[in-house]
Amino acid sequence: MDSDRRSTQVERLEVVDTGRRRRWSEDEKLKIVLESLQAPRQVAATARRYGVSRSLLLRWRRSFRPEPKVAADQPGFVPAMLVAESGSTSCPVAPSSSGGAIEIEFAGARMRITGTVDAATLKAAVAALADGRPR
Repeated sequence: MDSDRRSTQVERLEVVDTGRRRRWSEDEKLKIVLESLQAPRQVAATARRYGVSRSLLLRWRRSFRPEPKVAADQPGFVPAMLVAESGSTSCPVAPSSSGGAIEIEFAGARMRITGTVDAATLKAAVAALADGRPR
């Protein structure tokens, strides 16, 4: 292999840049993040412009997201229990006392119920939503 005349031998190798990490201030990061949010598909272009990786820019974007609200204010699932119908009762059905709401979705149709509703009205509304036609 030493006798291969097409290969060149390296006589001198010089390291020009040591590749030290660049320290970005919070203000600089925020400016870069805001620029990446200006238009769709700007993450890669913005990352190239500032010499950072896309994954680092995405990590900065996640860190600058607003904090979620308190867990008590977040919507969640409430356990439901189905019982056999024992005649028509008209007792009121109400969400929790904290002013919650019930949201029911069937194949693209959505119904949101807030406040107090009697059982007969709720049953008719759910049946109409399931059938896809008003009653």
